[in-house]
Amino acid sequence: MADTDSLSRFVFEKFPVRGELVHLNASWRAVLECHDYPAPVRRLLGEALAAAVLLASTLKFDGQLTLQIHGNGPLSLLVAQCGADLHVRGIAKWDGNDLPDDFAGITGGGRLAITIETGTDGERYQGIVPAEGQSLAACLEGYFENSEQLPTRLWLAADQEGAAGMLLQQLPDRALSEEREDDWQRAQLLGDTLSEEELMELADREVLRRLFHEDHLRLFDPSPVAFRCSCSKERVQSALRLLGRDELDSLAEADGSIEVRCEFCGRSYPLDPVDLEQLFLGDEAPLPPASRRVH
Repeated sequence: MADTDSLSRFVFEKFPVRGELVHLNASWRAVLECHDYPAPVRRLLGEALAAAVLLASTLKFDGQLTLQIHGNGPLSLLVAQCGADLHVRGIAKWDGNDLPDDFAGITGGGRLAITIETGTDGERYQGIVPAEGQSLAACLEGYFENSEQLPTRLWLAADQEGAAGMLLQQLPDRALSEEREDDWQRAQLLGDTLSEEELMELADREVLRRLFHEDHLRLFDPSPVAFRCSCSKERVQSALRLLGRDELDSLAEADGSIEVRCEFCGRSYPLDPVDLEQLFLGDEAPLPPASRRVH
């Protein structure tokens, strides 16, 4: 039986390759609660969330990694986010009902962006590549080849009940010999024998035993993965304030109120006229005392 809502890291003892296995279950179903995605969109979003966890866990940072696809096809936008604490959330937008089942067809090209925001100093790093290839995994492998220059392979799978992924990455080694390069190639070939069903249904130890029983591996204790949305009333108010008073007046209901609903988690944030007025308190400089006014 597969591990649930967890990330497991492992390393090859004899050559410089590390790996990760992730399973999303309750966390993935929480993402789906607010949206009825068609199967092709649901599968791609699940794969993207699994990939976001795998990519975020390769970094040493206190912040958030965002994987975004801006498509030119039926899928117009996909966002998958994972923080250093392995909290995830995601959303996708699409048009139409009869959607193609392949990556190239549903995205219609476009671009894929990986954004890393650090929580300590607020710095932001972004890499962008064309949304090309036969799969999201292939597209991300191209990203690593071009942007990170770290040989990386990914295997991703998702359905309505869960999402899963495996990552193999060659570690930097200045003295990498031809023999070690052969080991990296062999690890990839063995990874390619893993079926989506095995990735989704087998426990991590069983996956590694199935693929790499001839190698010496060190499997670390799993880390929990959970769904959590970072929305808050303060964030909503900050966003509304940026729109300006005139724009908010045009969006307000007849009674002067506004309701904002988070697309990630579905939580509602109602603001009445008093709340909206308080957004702009302090914007206008106070008038001087009456005795000192200039007429």
